[in-house]
Formats: sequence, C-alpha cells, structure tokens
Amino acid sequence: MEKIIAEKHMRLDSFLTSHLNIARNQVENFIKVTGVKVNDKLVKKCGYKLKSGDAVLFEIKSETKEKDPEYEVDFDIDVLYEDDSLLVLNKPPFITIHPAPSVKEATLVDWLNKKGYSLSNLSGEHRSGIVHRIDKETSGALVVAKTNPAHSFLSDQLQDKSMGRYYLAIISPPLKDDITIESFIQRNPKNRLKMKSGTNGKYAKTKFIKLLTSTDQKYELIAAKLYTGRTHQIRAHLESISRSIIGDTTYGFKSKKDKIIRVMLHAYIIYFTHPKIGKKLFFKAPIFSDMQNILEKHFNREELDEKISPKYILDRFGSDDFERMQ
Repeated sequence: MEKIIAEKHMRLDSFLTSHLNIARNQVENFIKVTGVKVNDKLVKKCGYKLKSGDAVLFEIKSETKEKDPEYEVDFDIDVLYEDDSLLVLNKPPFITIHPAPSVKEATLVDWLNKKGYSLSNLSGEHRSGIVHRIDKETSGALVVAKTNPAHSFLSDQLQDKSMGRYYLAIISPPLKDDITIESFIQRNPKNRLKMKSGTNGKYAKTKFIKLLTSTDQKYELIAAKLYTGRTHQIRAHLESISRSIIGDTTYGFKSKKDKIIRVMLHAYIIYFTHPKIGKKLFFKAPIFSDMQNILEKHFNREELDEKISPKYILDRFGSDDFERMQ
C-alpha cells in the first residue's frame, strides 16, 4: 500500500495522475474498477474532491495469483516474444480476449492466468494485461503488458498511433486498385452486431494494398494498415466498397460451395516502441493452418511466398522499417 497526503484541494484523478507515472485514462480506469481509500473511505469516483491534508491510500500491483478458472483452458497460445515488461502473442482464431457476461468459454486472459503470468491490472481483474483487442474469429499478433508502467506506455502509443498493425485478409471480389478509406464508423442502427461506415460516428482510416489474386480470379489476398483502431474497422470499410472478407457472413460474404468457418483476417505484423529500451520493434505472427490451406488451394504458391514476405508488404506501404523486424 502507498500513502500520499494531498497538499491542496483538487480532483482525485488529477492528484493521482500528477503523482504516478501512469496516463490519465489509466488512472481513471483504476479508480473506477479498483478504487482508492481517502481517509480510510473507499472512493471510486474520479471527480472526488480532495482537501488539503487528506490521506490517499492505494495499491497498484500486477496479479500473480492464478484464478480458479470458471471454464477449462483447453488450448495453448504461441509466445512470439517475452521480457519483463510485455508479451507478444499469436492469438489463434475462436478465442475471446477477456471474460464478459456473454462469454461462455475460456478466454485469452484465462490462459494467461493459468500460465501464472504476472500482469498489469490497470484495465481491471478481468482484463489483466490487455492493452488492445482482436475479434474472436480474427487471429494474429497481440501485445500484453506485464507491468502497469508498460501498460500505460503502450496505451499512450495506441492513442498517438505510434503502435500499429498490418493485417492480411482474403476478400471477394478483388479490389480494383489500392485504396485508402477515410470515414466515420458507428454502430449499425439496423443490426447491432455490425458497424457502419459513413458520415457519423468516430473517425477511421484504413489503407488497403492488393497483394495477389487467386488463380480463378474470385478471391484476392490483400494487406491492410490501420491508422485508427475502431471496432470492425477493416470489415466495415470493405463493406462500404462492396467487398467482404471470405467467411465474414456478418458483412456480406456469401458462398454456396465453400465452407469457410471463420473470418479470414489475420493481424500479421505488429510494431511499437518498447517501454524500457525505447527501441521500435516489429513482430510477425505466422498464419494459422486454416487460412494457409485456403491460400495454398486458391493462390499460386510461388507468388504467394513472395507477396506475404514482411519486406514486400512494408515496401508496398512505403515503410523502410524491415531491418527492425524481429
């Protein structure tokens, strides 16, 4: 437990932000979820008014104790990188990131707890270590924070866009040209499971690059770079130009012949600046077998190997960062 005495009248969230090496939004989340004690009284209101001489008692620590799992963790996850500050994982498809009332199976957070990782708790007990999310059916690279300072540092990068991802997707029909889409995204009023690209909501920007067309000209492998991180951003932007990711029946993919059981979208490359060493790091998450099998079945293998090389993709997006890839 740490104790700090307020020297003047001010809001609780402002007071903690000024005394801790943690971003304001993370402090606000900590107060709401965990709470702090002010003169031995538990407070969970960010705007609580402190008076001069008030004693603020709090404890921010990583969780080390494994929880009793509500559901059996019957899967494993590849660790692409690990150090004292963070983990980079390759999330398999069909795994939800964190528990929620609607989730009836083990989650990635359950797996992390089962493995006994010490994780940040800025996002609360049920989201230990989670800096950003990937949809359940989407696979690929995910960074997890072990410490609160690392979590705060990575979250700031999400906000200022210095952390980012390059995705691979198989779509139908093919794009006419490379395209950058800027719009506003909001919940679709006609279908609450979907998002809608238009003139209202939150600003979103995605760049799509053509990589390779299938041998029958029906499908296309594309790469997408997110400049913002909105829910279903890639899927909603593709729908806005009458394209859909194969397997994505929510956003319009239809096929009578092919039985594709999930959205063929993969977070292939992730980059961020390391919170301790200050170096920009890039990691590639290998493609899972279900997506790889479709690629090998419908695309020229020789060309495919070239088009999915990180160097080729980064070159196409105009990035000179290939030498930083791990």
